[in-house]
Formats: sequence, structure tokens, C-alpha cells
Amino acid sequence: MAFADLHQYQYLLFLIFLLTYITCVMGNVAIIVLIRMEPSLYTPMYFFISVFSFLEIIFVSVTVPKLLANLIAADNIISFNECFIQMYIFNSLGVTECYLLLVMVFDRHLAINNPLHYAAVMTHALCIELAVLPWIIGFAVILIPAIITAHLDFCGPNRIDHFFCDLAPLQNLACSDTFISNISTSSAAVFDVVLPFFIIIGFYVHIIMTVSKIKTEEGKQKAFSTCTSHLIVASFFYGTAIIVYVKPKGSHYDKYLAFMYTAFTPMINPFIYTFRNRDVKKVFRNSINRLIKPLPL
Repeated sequence: MAFADLHQYQYLLFLIFLLTYITCVMGNVAIIVLIRMEPSLYTPMYFFISVFSFLEIIFVSVTVPKLLANLIAADNIISFNECFIQMYIFNSLGVTECYLLLVMVFDRHLAINNPLHYAAVMTHALCIELAVLPWIIGFAVILIPAIITAHLDFCGPNRIDHFFCDLAPLQNLACSDTFISNISTSSAAVFDVVLPFFIIIGFYVHIIMTVSKIKTEEGKQKAFSTCTSHLIVASFFYGTAIIVYVKPKGSHYDKYLAFMYTAFTPMINPFIYTFRNRDVKKVFRNSINRLIKPLPL
């Protein structure tokens, strides 16, 4: 049903979501290209940022193209199998993002609290392992609630009050008892969203304690500058995700909150990492200057 209650604004919504999608994809692609082309950004932190940008492109592409089709072509039908495939991939990528954000703050925690041993510990091999692990966790842990939900009896209502197939909206359509399915969803949310969120908070508390001991203001600002971008991104993502997934039953307003972490947050992430990061801004300015530098006569 997408945003059927805003039918009079369908074309305006289509334009907004299309621009959001294009901005998200182009912004994240630009971050990946910038990191790949600039040797000074060949560090673990920027490696994880490039993996995160790649994840964001896939994450937003699972839901928004179908939403655009709903809005402009009234193509609001999806098959049973396609619906559950979308649900599984979307939630798996969401969990992957939760744990990748945790990996990124672990990297910053290690760099700030153990700077002398950071290069020796955070090897290229370890970076690869830490980048792959969230994907394995994401696609593994969602199997249980996805399988339980898929085995519910769907014998009547077939209108999903959402702009993509998600666990709670599908469970609300079931004719059979959804208690076990709801419990599995809430349990997965605690393990996949709440647990990483509190671990991230613990890391940041320790980081703040360490930075507060730095005597110079310049040193404090330099240390915090590598963390503030990640903190903003994590706050946006976890804040809305916890509200939507921890409670067992979905509500009509979940789709509006879902837009925040499925499209809006992936769109603004490249700008946060660009405009709040001195290294990226410097590389970006140098790249622009090289492009516009006049050719010699």
C-alpha cells in the first residue's frame, strides 16, 4: 500500500524519493571512488567506510526502486516469494549494517586507546575478516524469524500497510497464531540492534574518558573528529530501528520511521563523512583542483 493515505501527493513523493535514491547512490559511489583513488586514504578507517558505503547502496536498492514503481505506475503487487525474499535480504542487510557500525567504532576505539599498537593489530587480514563478519552474522541470524514467519498461514488479507515487505507487517496478515513469530522478531531485534547499540555506547564512553585525559585542545579535537561522523550516523540508524523492531507488533507509523533508516540516513551519510572529516575534505578539494586546473599552453 506504500503511502496510499497520501494519494494526492503521489507525484511529489515520487520526485522526493527518486532524488533521495539518486543522491544516496551517487554520494556513496563518490565516497568509494575517492577512497580507492587516494593513497592517503588507504587506512582501516576508510576501508570500513568504503565497505559501509557499498552496503548502503545495496540496502537502499532493495526497497526504494519498488517504492518508486508503486508511486508512479501503481505497480503495488508483489508475489509471495518475492515478498519474502525482499524481507529476508532487507533485514539481513539491516543487521549487517548494525554490526558493521560496531566494527567501525571498535576500529576508532582501538586507534584512540592503543595508538602505538594500532598498526600492528589492525592488519589488512584482520580488516578483511572484520568487514566480512557482519555480512555472515546478518544473513545467518535473520534466517530463524524469516523461516518462522514464512511458515505462518496466510489465508485472507493481502494488503501490506508498508512500502516494502517487512516482518511485522507480514505477521499482521497471518491467520494463524503469531506469538512465536513475534517473539522471534523481538529477540532478533534485541540481539541484532539493541546489543550492538549498547556495546557502541560502551566504546564511546571509554573513548570519551581517554580523550578527556589529552592535555591539548588540538589533540582532543583531532581525536573527536574521527568519531563524530560515526556517532551521528549510528544515532540516526539505531534510534529509528530500535523503535520499529523491538516492539512485537508493528504500527501504521512504522513505514514513516522506516523511511528514515532505509533511505534518508543512507542519503546523508556521504555528506556527514565528507563535511565532518578533514582528511576527506582535503582530498576532495585536491581532486577538484586537479580537475579544474587549466592545461598549460
